[in-house]
Amino acid sequence: MKVLVDESLPIALALELKDHEVSTVRAQHWLGLRNGVLLRAAVDLGFQVIVTADKALRYQQNLPAIGIGVVLVFRVRNRMLDLRPLVPRIRAAIEQVRPGQLVEVTG
Repeated sequence: MKVLVDESLPIALALELKDHEVSTVRAQHWLGLRNGVLLRAAVDLGFQVIVTADKALRYQQNLPAIGIGVVLVFRVRNRMLDLRPLVPRIRAAIEQVRPGQLVEVTG
């Protein structure tokens, strides 16, 4: 599965998801793009899932129309020390989420 890690999360999280084809917003040179533009650019390049900590994304975007799955990681600090215990749940959420859906992973 092709997965994008949002700029709201540490780049090191991408290394923890190595069982997928993973890139980061930074690696794609998409830093600072507005959410709608970012999600559409991701879909255009074949990304199926974005992993983010941006809680507003679910309210700002029509995810079913855009066609990307979202794994929302929240109620945890965005440091790898705090995120690492959630990695198995993040991986499971990536497998579960479908285009246009949002799956939450809480700390």
